[in-house]
Amino acid sequence: MASVHESLYFNPMMTNGVVHANVFGIKDWVTPYKIAVLVLLNEMSRTGEGAVSLMERRRLNQLLLPLLQGPDITLSKLYKLIEESCPQLANSVQIRIKLMAEGELKDMEQFFDDLSDSFSGTEPEVHKTSVVGLFLRHMILAYSKLSFSQVFKLYTALQQYFQNGEKKTVEDADMELTSRDEGERKMEKEELDVSVREEEVSCSGPLSQKQAEFFLSQQASLLKNDETKALTPASLQKELNNLLKFNPDFAEASWLYVLGQKRSDSYVLLEHSVKKAVHFGLPYLASLGIQSLVQQRAFAGKTANKLMDALKDSDLLHWKHSLSELIDISIAQKTAIWRLYGRSTMALQQAQMLLSMNSLEAVNAGVQQNNTESFAVALCHLAELHAEQGCFAAASEVLKHLKERFPPNSQHAQLWMLCDQKIQFDRAMNDGKYHLADSLVTGITALNSIEGVYRKAVVLQAQNQMSEAHKLLQKLLVHCQKLKNTEMVISVLLSVAELYWRSSSPTIALPMLLQALALSKEYRLQYLASETVLNLAFAQLILGIPEQALSLLHMAIEPILADGAILDKGRAMFLVAKCQVASAASYDQPKKAEALEAAIENLNEAKNYFAKVDCKERIRDVVYFQARLYHTLGKTQERNRCAMLFRQLHQELPSHGVPLINHL
Repeated sequence: MASVHESLYFNPMMTNGVVHANVFGIKDWVTPYKIAVLVLLNEMSRTGEGAVSLMERRRLNQLLLPLLQGPDITLSKLYKLIEESCPQLANSVQIRIKLMAEGELKDMEQFFDDLSDSFSGTEPEVHKTSVVGLFLRHMILAYSKLSFSQVFKLYTALQQYFQNGEKKTVEDADMELTSRDEGERKMEKEELDVSVREEEVSCSGPLSQKQAEFFLSQQASLLKNDETKALTPASLQKELNNLLKFNPDFAEASWLYVLGQKRSDSYVLLEHSVKKAVHFGLPYLASLGIQSLVQQRAFAGKTANKLMDALKDSDLLHWKHSLSELIDISIAQKTAIWRLYGRSTMALQQAQMLLSMNSLEAVNAGVQQNNTESFAVALCHLAELHAEQGCFAAASEVLKHLKERFPPNSQHAQLWMLCDQKIQFDRAMNDGKYHLADSLVTGITALNSIEGVYRKAVVLQAQNQMSEAHKLLQKLLVHCQKLKNTEMVISVLLSVAELYWRSSSPTIALPMLLQALALSKEYRLQYLASETVLNLAFAQLILGIPEQALSLLHMAIEPILADGAILDKGRAMFLVAKCQVASAASYDQPKKAEALEAAIENLNEAKNYFAKVDCKERIRDVVYFQARLYHTLGKTQERNRCAMLFRQLHQELPSHGVPLINHL
């Protein structure tokens, strides 16, 4: 009967140097950290009412719950937390643990024997059914069932725990002395919050089932309300693996499923998981699965209407079950999809919708809602969309808000950092400040290596270093093709084509442009397709067939004017004017004059677009072209005005060293 009793209610064992037990069906372990917490509880009961103030007692009581329910933390961190609540008690705890760890094994045994006295007497210090009482009873029972060898291993682990804590305390003291000399003694409040910092929520040691439940609920709450304070995905995966090692039957954790980007069957697995989630009535998981499927299908080139229909279905689940955080993710995903497909107006609408949405539920004090990745992504899209339209002041305001909401050391800060660097890069390139743009490449590369290499090639090309730019673009093209980064592949192909026609080899550029157009059509990247057609029209203009170039432009110019960036709108109108002038060469005089007048109007429109983004280099090219046209039409005053403006800009800006006709 004894063996049956033990198998049902208690199974003492030792795994990887950790003593643990299953007490009445609830797994719990005796660890050095829990011994330290027991010492704290014992010291609290021994300290008289007058020795500890009411405020200190209140802070200690608030501290106890996360200490009892949370994962094990280092001894030095435990000292700091106790010291923040009651310095006098922290000193007593430190002395007790030191005496026990540097003493003998019998000191630890005596300590556990004395714990039983907490429940004795007519007015016991601790009630058996209280949170503290249950914790004490579990620890006493678990310890009493250990064999001598297990007790010895536990004592050895306690000594090691104490030594590590002492070493860390000495290191912290040295750092404090150094920072005191530098005037940096201030410590942020969040650094002392046991429930949020990554090193403190780490569960590298064993967790009881209650601790595991607390850990998961804590992380779920942080991911829902303030994602910047939650563990990173990699760290969370590591901790969950450790949690399952000590709690293999903990069902709340077999729902975690990671689908790698390189898995060929991930699409099938996602569909299967969505069906299972719907079957078992799990709306949260079903919605996450649908959104993952939408993301995969977007990169696979599925039509926008099908993707939006799928997101509409997931939105119904969100509103029905009040899943506010998934609503944010869905809107952010719609923003990204519309931008991927080149519909900037729709992307802007979705991003602003997310900003205007109010919280659907109250959150705890000190927890800021929408500090999530989806919110950061939407704000970054908003900043880039404003910058593309020349609204740099508005973009700066959005970035300022991002910096306040996501400080540089926070989890999603790199999103706005990359966004900020890209906007600065584009402005420097527009202003002809290539050296400034080149200095920004290092920061972009640190945040996104592919983007950094591409922009380095753009700078080299602008500086007329064609050979170096070509080598870099060829390497980047091969790399992106392996990664199946279709957007970047198309961008690189367009840049390589530009290198060829600027080197007076437009015929070699045509296969590159046709390949880019085929990819754009296949993956339904409308805006990139329009930009590719724009480049094809320019290639035809160089080859001497401006009439065909004009017909191609009629296909591409509408989406560019509707959803394109201001710079691309200016490029399109400038190209239209060039094609009109080239086509007018064979016209009779009245018709030719009419065509040149129309070209001048288009050049004025292009100049206005370029002025909005302060692109002085392209304004210089426009006024040069206008001066030539006014001269042909015999308009001397207008010609002189454009010529003077050209001269001012030409003196201010470096020359390309290539004919203007070869520059799109």
